[in-house]
Amino acid sequence: MGNSKSGVVSREILDDLKVSTKFSEAEITQWYENFQKQCPSGRITPVQFEEIYGRFFPECDAKTYAQHVFRSFDTNDDGTLDFKEYIVALHMTSSGKMSLKLEWAFSLFDVDKNGYITKNEVCEICQAIFKMIPKEKQEKLPSDENTPEKRAEKLWSFFGKGENERVAEGEFIKGVMDNDDALRLIQCDHGK
Repeated sequence: MGNSKSGVVSREILDDLKVSTKFSEAEITQWYENFQKQCPSGRITPVQFEEIYGRFFPECDAKTYAQHVFRSFDTNDDGTLDFKEYIVALHMTSSGKMSLKLEWAFSLFDVDKNGYITKNEVCEICQAIFKMIPKEKQEKLPSDENTPEKRAEKLWSFFGKGENERVAEGEFIKGVMDNDDALRLIQCDHGK
């Protein structure tokens, strides 16, 4: 990845990231320097990612969710995140554009990466999201959302699909954008 021995991001990767993310050259260069300090190999492993994620969410069980987030960021499926994957992921999840965030959310829910989401995949991600909600907040959830299974059932209902049907990316984005409850259910929001 890049020119990791010299500690300088390659021009090719820099130019590509400037176009694909709209981050400035200075921002990308600074992130690269920090990335190299944290990950001298130039790659983040799943275990490192889980540890990093766990530090952001110390009051809950973030491991399962972190594994799914890592999978969604590892676009070349090599089992690690390189700098480019890291920056693109940062852009998708932090950008103000709802469409980008929902594209990423779709990739998170598309566990088998086949381009569709099934009810089983919704259940799997809802289990992981539920573990991210602190116990005291779980107790205050509405009765139709107070278990991972109920949350998955409620979210699936917004897509108007049967048990064995599947949801394409466009349907997912429309279903979530058309319903504030669906949007809330796909997020790890500790405030709700």
